[in-house]
Amino acid sequence: MGNNKFTDLKKGVQEVIDLIANRNAKEANNKLVEVSEVLDELLDYSEEDEDLIEISKYQVLLNQLHQSIISLNGQAN
Repeated sequence: MGNNKFTDLKKGVQEVIDLIANRNAKEANNKLVEVSEVLDELLDYSEEDEDLIEISKYQVLLNQLHQSIISLNGQAN
């Protein structure tokens, strides 16, 4: 697998982080769903250990970002 997929994934994650920083929980959550779908697709087609390790790092990061979005929603109420 080329690095292009991970580059796109990284850009998507950065967009989520930026949306969280701007306290835009709804858009951050929408973008998180998009990035998660891309990550799931990568997982389905990855066979190399290096790729699987990188994917697992992104899974942990996306889970943490999801928790941040939930926290942000709690503060908005």
